[in-house]
Amino acid sequence: MKMSRIISIAWGNMKQRRLRTSLTTLGVVIGITAIIGLASLGEGFRLEIRNRMQQGFELDILIVIPGSFTTGLGEFEPQEVSRVRNVSGAASVAPLMTLPRTRLLNEEGEPLNALTVAGVNFQELAQMLPERLAPLEGSIPSAGENNTIVLGYKACFLNESTRLVNVGDNVTVQFGAAPYNVTKELKVAAILEKSGTSGITNFDYWAFIPANTTFSLMKREVYNIILVKVSDVEESEEVGRNVEAVFDNPYSVSVLVPLAFMRQVDRILNIVQIFLMSIASISLLVAGIGIMNIMTVSVMERTREIGILKAIGAKSRTVLTMFLAEAMLIGLIGGLIGMLTGYGISYGFAYGLSNLIQSQQSSEVAYRTQNPERLSINPVFSPEWTVIAFVFAIVVCVVFGLYPARKAAKLDPVNALRYE
Repeated sequence: MKMSRIISIAWGNMKQRRLRTSLTTLGVVIGITAIIGLASLGEGFRLEIRNRMQQGFELDILIVIPGSFTTGLGEFEPQEVSRVRNVSGAASVAPLMTLPRTRLLNEEGEPLNALTVAGVNFQELAQMLPERLAPLEGSIPSAGENNTIVLGYKACFLNESTRLVNVGDNVTVQFGAAPYNVTKELKVAAILEKSGTSGITNFDYWAFIPANTTFSLMKREVYNIILVKVSDVEESEEVGRNVEAVFDNPYSVSVLVPLAFMRQVDRILNIVQIFLMSIASISLLVAGIGIMNIMTVSVMERTREIGILKAIGAKSRTVLTMFLAEAMLIGLIGGLIGMLTGYGISYGFAYGLSNLIQSQQSSEVAYRTQNPERLSINPVFSPEWTVIAFVFAIVVCVVFGLYPARKAAKLDPVNALRYE
């Protein structure tokens, strides 16, 4: 018997039992909907986290600190910075020295909102981070201007409407433990554009002064942060190991590699996504058990029909193929409908989750030092996951339909005709 004829007979048998077929197909639809929905939401969440990390961290910038955050920070000597500059794969290097216990006051004696004051070489930092060190007002000081200061956007404002300082104003730098024993007056050369991102390269609350001015305040030339820009992002982990190797004790420094951290987070999110997909697949296996149950009952009801088919010459292989065709059609129809409903439901869940997350962010804004961009989840449909889910639906239906199909194929025609 031709395959087209077998499929036509299988389709006719399914139409005769529409309610039973619909309920059986519904189980497959729910399983595929869950798989597609969770896969698209998981992929959308993963890409959103990845984009946030790329905004908060320049992936081509390595951050080198002496010691660690847990054991305390030390200092870098100029010769150590020179060795880092010669590391293979390092396109540029910008050392910084953050000043502890430092206050900035405007001409009226009001404190500015600068949370971090750092001494830098403006030309090196502007070359390395041109987008972060983009002036909103004024201009970045040249190499010889040592009595200047560059302020981050939010360091200059008490709030969105009240400005604390303007370009050209004088700012008093108070350095040291209170009562402040070192005081220096600097001129505001530039105010940076608003960054609005998280991470160490968010300069909204930073103030930058020339490195030479920093050394004169501290009475010595040292650094506590080295920024290294790599020529190839994919080689950043190797460059990080090379940076550690230039120090006499590689374990005395910590190199923060944003790409390695992002890859680790990406792997964790992939594991979570696979775990959720596995849970969703259970519903499809339950649907497969339902298919086995329904088709076993169907074999019992159609025993005489099977006996007649065999009596007029139908082979066991034909009967087997006929029942497997019914299972395959259930998987095919359920998979197609489940793909469509999965797409629709994923958008609904994404909308609800985004609103929930945004409402929580709004309620916590009073406790934040920054106003981050609202997190929104957009489902991303992967062709690979869609094909896998669709094929999985058909395979599950055929596998679970194999037992009742074999049972039907092995029926003895004489006994089948006697069956009441």
